[in-house]
Amino acid sequence: MNRFLRPGPIRGFLLDITGVLYNSAEGSDGITISGSVDAVNRLYKESRVRFLSNESTHTTEKVVAKLTRLGFTLQQSDVITPAPVAADYLKERDLHPHLLLHPGVSSYFPTSSREANCVLLGDAEHEFSFHNVNMAFRALMKMKRPLLLSLGQGRFYQQTDGPTIDIGAYAEALKYASGCEHVVIGKPSPEYFQYALDQLGCSSEETVMIGDDIISDVGGAQKFGMRAIQVRTGKWRNEWEKHPIVSPDLIVDCLAVAVNSILDAQQKQ
Repeated sequence: MNRFLRPGPIRGFLLDITGVLYNSAEGSDGITISGSVDAVNRLYKESRVRFLSNESTHTTEKVVAKLTRLGFTLQQSDVITPAPVAADYLKERDLHPHLLLHPGVSSYFPTSSREANCVLLGDAEHEFSFHNVNMAFRALMKMKRPLLLSLGQGRFYQQTDGPTIDIGAYAEALKYASGCEHVVIGKPSPEYFQYALDQLGCSSEETVMIGDDIISDVGGAQKFGMRAIQVRTGKWRNEWEKHPIVSPDLIVDCLAVAVNSILDAQQKQ
């Protein structure tokens, strides 16, 4: 199956988490996707791997703890989420955000008495009330140079009971209403992919991205020079077999199929 990928060695893997390793479910840790635990174990033994997520409802520590409860064995330093990256971004640029975030990541962003010069938007889930979204809009309208930072740009994600609207829809609404500049910290941002590649120690040409989001995971990785594999798990939609914008290098049933196919082919070379 590796023959369908663009030629060249694969030295490293970037994996999305939700929809690739497990399916999320409100009120629980979620459900492990069949074969994903063994696939991750094999990657640790035979290749290089980092986990690149747009998860913005939990700290990295809690993401790793959840994955551990679901049966995965991985290193916390190998998991990349946008909230701590955004915290560094704010410090480096002396930005003081108006926050619209999930309480689960608030520890990354200490409260400040200084006037907000940007809005930071995460997957706030139940905090996405009209009042809270409108307060973020009003904060933008007060700024001389309104700036919106969002922890990803996803359209939706899949839970066990159905699809759930994601942060990208709220970001687009705020951008449309305020005319603000919008910076994405998360997939499909090229800077976020570069950060992950630096952690992985591989070039884009040597790396394959595996994800369930055909725009943010697959399309974003391909634009950055990586090969990208779409899995038919998570938020997968049947119409993506012939997507009008993005053509994955490979479409497979699940993570295990992708990993085993690539590593088996490399062993035969």
